[in-house]
This record gives sequence, structure tokens and C-alpha cells, in this order.
Amino acid sequence: MNPDHGQEDRVRAAFARSRAAYPSSPAPVDRILTAARIRRKRRRAAAAVTSAACVLGIGLAIPFLKPSHTAVGPERRPMPVASSPHTPAPDKVVVRVAEGRVDGHRWSVALEFHRTLPKGYTLPKLPGGTTAPGTSLLCQRMYIGGVRIDHQGGPWADCQPVTGTQDPQAGGGMGLWGLHDKGLSGSRLMVSNPEAEVAYGVVTLSDGTQVKATTVTVPGTAYRAWAAPIANGKTITSVDQYDADHHRISHDTDWR
Repeated sequence: MNPDHGQEDRVRAAFARSRAAYPSSPAPVDRILTAARIRRKRRRAAAAVTSAACVLGIGLAIPFLKPSHTAVGPERRPMPVASSPHTPAPDKVVVRVAEGRVDGHRWSVALEFHRTLPKGYTLPKLPGGTTAPGTSLLCQRMYIGGVRIDHQGGPWADCQPVTGTQDPQAGGGMGLWGLHDKGLSGSRLMVSNPEAEVAYGVVTLSDGTQVKATTVTVPGTAYRAWAAPIANGKTITSVDQYDADHHRISHDTDWR
């Protein structure tokens, strides 16, 4: 069958006329670009909101997070401050032996131990010009009515040099002390520096009155004392010392 070229030409001409009758409109480039800008702005706003929410969520979660010891290793705690196992002993120790009232006056006796010889103290001279031995000082401070016994002799008149904290020469003595007539009259104090086994002393007066006094020791030393008041005009019949089991250790009748 032979093609009908005339009919083809007529169809082409009709298509050309139809296209000319309905011209195609230009592409809406501006509208497309505007829409794209709007969509891009929306996406950016949404992304910003999402990022802020994530940051807020992390910030809120941080206070509730607990460290994982298994993840980061054992917890490191600060080392405690090292303390010295030995506390240095004070250079001066004062212990009150006894106190009270006699003849209306306050009285007191205290032992004062200086671990080293205090500044201003000079070791006394012994017969022959030698110096008394001693590395420490033991003072027996006795007061009646606010006046220190032996205060006329200076600040160290009631002190004796000792060697360390266990000098046996400081024990075993006893004395009657007062402000008048070398302790023979007026208000007086009976003071004993007993041996270690003496727990207390009892002073018996001529009128039958008994005064009991407990031994007190300077902490960390072998130095100890007990003290009892003797009122004016009273006479001592005996002085007895006892151990902790109330066994009498000594009996002395040479005081008056």
C-alpha cells in the first residue's frame, strides 16, 4: 500500500494551526523560586527547634547522670591528712593537789612540773661549789589567803631541780608549811610527797579531828603529793599514810 503523502501534509498543517491557536504560557519561574524559599525557611526553623530541644534535654539530663565506676575506673578519693602518731608533751604541767578554806582563808596546793629548766632559773650551788644536777624543775605552789608561801625567796623558792620525770629524789618528803614562824603557828598546810604506793594520808589532831587527803600525781611523771589544812591553834597528834587497800604504810607522831 502506497503512503498518502498528501494526507500527512494536511495533518501536519492542522497541528501547526492548533498550536498557534493555543500559545503555551511561560514557565512560572518566580513562583517556583518563591515556593522553594518558603520551604527552605520552614526546614531551617524546624531544624532549629529540634536542636534546641536536644540541647535542653541534655542539660536536664546532666544533673541526673551518675558516674559509672566500671566505665571510668575506681573512684579516687582525697588522701587523708597525715597526723603525727605522737603528740608532743607540754613543757609545763600544773595539777591541783587540794584546796579549801581554813580559818576563813582560801588555801590551795598545786604541783607544777617544768619539763625543761625555765628561762630565768639557775641551778643552785651545792656545798663545795658544784652545781646541783637537774634537767627539769618541780615546784610545790602553796597558798593561804592568796599569799604564796615562801614568796619572799623569789619565784623559784618552792621549786627543786629534778632529772626527767622519774627522779626518785623528789619523793618521800613531808612538811608543815605556813606564813608565820616557819609553819609552827597560824594557819598551816601539811604536805607530803609520798612513795608510789601511798593512796592517801590522814592527819589526826589533838581534839580527835581527822583530816583525810588523797594523793594526786602529775600526769606522765612519778611526782605526787597530798595536802591537808591545819587550823590555827590546832596540834597534830599523828600523821598516817595508807595504800589503796587501806593498809597503813607509815605512822608519824613527830609533828605538832
